[in-house]
Amino acid sequence: MNYEHLDPYKKDILIVDDMPDNLRVLSSILTREGYNVRKALNWQMALTATQTVLPDLILLDIMMPEVDGYEICQTFKAWELTADIPVIFISALDDVFDKVKAFRVGGVDYITKPFEFQEVLVRVQNQLALRAARLEILKLNIELEHRVKQRTWELENALQKLHEEIISRQKLQSQILDIALHDSLTGLPNRVLFIRQLKNALNRAKQEPNFKFAVLFLDCDRFKVINDSLGHLVGDELLIAIGRRLQTCLLPIDTLARLGGDEFGILLENIADINIAIQVAERILQQLSLAFKLSRYEVFMNASIGISWGNKDYDRPEYLLRDADTAMYRAKAQGRAKYHVFDPAMHQEAIQLLELENDLRRAVERQEFLVYYQPIVSLTTGRISGFEALVRWQHPTRGLVSPIEFIPVAEETGLISAINTWVLQSACHQLSIWQHHPITPEPLSISVNLSARLFSQPNLLDQIDRIIHENKINPEHLQLEITESVIMENTNAIKIILEQLRQRQIKLVMDDFGTGYSSLSYLHSFPLNALKIDKSFVKRMQENEENMGLVPAMIGIANSMGMSAIAEGVETQEQLAQLRNLNCDFAQGYLFSKPIEEELVMKLLTTAPQW
Repeated sequence: MNYEHLDPYKKDILIVDDMPDNLRVLSSILTREGYNVRKALNWQMALTATQTVLPDLILLDIMMPEVDGYEICQTFKAWELTADIPVIFISALDDVFDKVKAFRVGGVDYITKPFEFQEVLVRVQNQLALRAARLEILKLNIELEHRVKQRTWELENALQKLHEEIISRQKLQSQILDIALHDSLTGLPNRVLFIRQLKNALNRAKQEPNFKFAVLFLDCDRFKVINDSLGHLVGDELLIAIGRRLQTCLLPIDTLARLGGDEFGILLENIADINIAIQVAERILQQLSLAFKLSRYEVFMNASIGISWGNKDYDRPEYLLRDADTAMYRAKAQGRAKYHVFDPAMHQEAIQLLELENDLRRAVERQEFLVYYQPIVSLTTGRISGFEALVRWQHPTRGLVSPIEFIPVAEETGLISAINTWVLQSACHQLSIWQHHPITPEPLSISVNLSARLFSQPNLLDQIDRIIHENKINPEHLQLEITESVIMENTNAIKIILEQLRQRQIKLVMDDFGTGYSSLSYLHSFPLNALKIDKSFVKRMQENEENMGLVPAMIGIANSMGMSAIAEGVETQEQLAQLRNLNCDFAQGYLFSKPIEEELVMKLLTTAPQW
């Protein structure tokens, strides 16, 4: 950019973002409002731009190549010339954005993508106004000192003018402080002021043994749905209404703050015990359950609340807020519209979960997984008809990690897609080897679980086709097990994928039948070949006649729809006999074999077991 053409009377804004589309959108918005806008795709371009012309404001993306936004911000704040330039962070809604860290390294605000026109302008205008006010104060101070030196002989007049300037400066400073410490939308204290209040409460608790306090962290449930469906203006109106309703649940001495987005913090001071905080949380949940009558809409909104008891042993106020946040996520996991009180063990669990996630990411890179195989037995012939592929994690220090422990983490982080694809490839490769062995029974099938997340990948069918082609297996011998969560989506896209799998002669099995919704209308709509009866129902067959009735009903449903029935968790001869009497088609469980390593499969097949 030719900086000679920059208008010196316009405010200069530097946008640092490695995504050209983001640069173009932001530049268009701000240029139309009369700002000089410069763009930088990386840290080097940003450094060159600031060295050439110092901007009045920097918009900085968090997710940057090589050097992330936090480090870039720290560098700007460490350089004397750019230390006072306000930095507004840019973050996508699904990015992992550490708000506490963002403010700690020097950020003054943040904007989420996709951009909302009015929000961008308001936040930019506020920060430019703050900067202009600070520069005005500096200018006033310089002018004040100059006049005092030049007009010492006019002492009385100088003192009078000095007094007036001091009053003006104090008023301006008060205005700046008010803007800096309060949320521009709701007028509530912001995160900075809330942390200050927390710090004061913590210091008081250290000095006064009888002083007790608690922190509540509140996050609105499904607020994004309101924003996405009704628009950000309605979302802003709702946030203001939520703030007002929260204040009705609190005492004047309590502190209510908007921490950002749809998150609110509450500080309850000088309370007797944790039960007071619980009563406040219950009162808030009750109040929030009532409809919000906005200018054009009536909406409903609930929240999840985390409660942290103000322990004087905390080193920093941010840790209190962190623990309340942790408890809030536990409340959200328990079904939303609930509260949860923080327990110190939860912090350790959070650390362990983070370590597990980090280890799991490395495990995907290093392919630390194994596939175990459990035989599926035909109850007509009594012989092995196939195997289910079950993934195991060979952790370098912990040994074998149970799928129960790492699969939920893999699902949440999206790593399940890579793991699932690897298991499918490994299982098909192994099936190809077994089918070329002379002792292998014909036909031998392989059954692989397919995560619901894979159905959102546009290249799922291409991946499956490639795996089948590379391993030269007959697709009729491949069974893909899906859960009811896939079927409950009931979208045309999923129906098309399942139909295309069926056209390839791949078998489709509903896993864990009976543990979810089990809607018969959905079963009719999808091209399923088999229903797998969950082991919990098989286990209860022998307990009483009432529960015994469920398994026959499930087998009857499968037969009536032209599907096979597969029973899981068969452990006793009595269960096997009952299933045969009920005309169940297939079974698997410890009675036949536990899941075994691939090298033991041929040994098992060599013995030609029959039940």
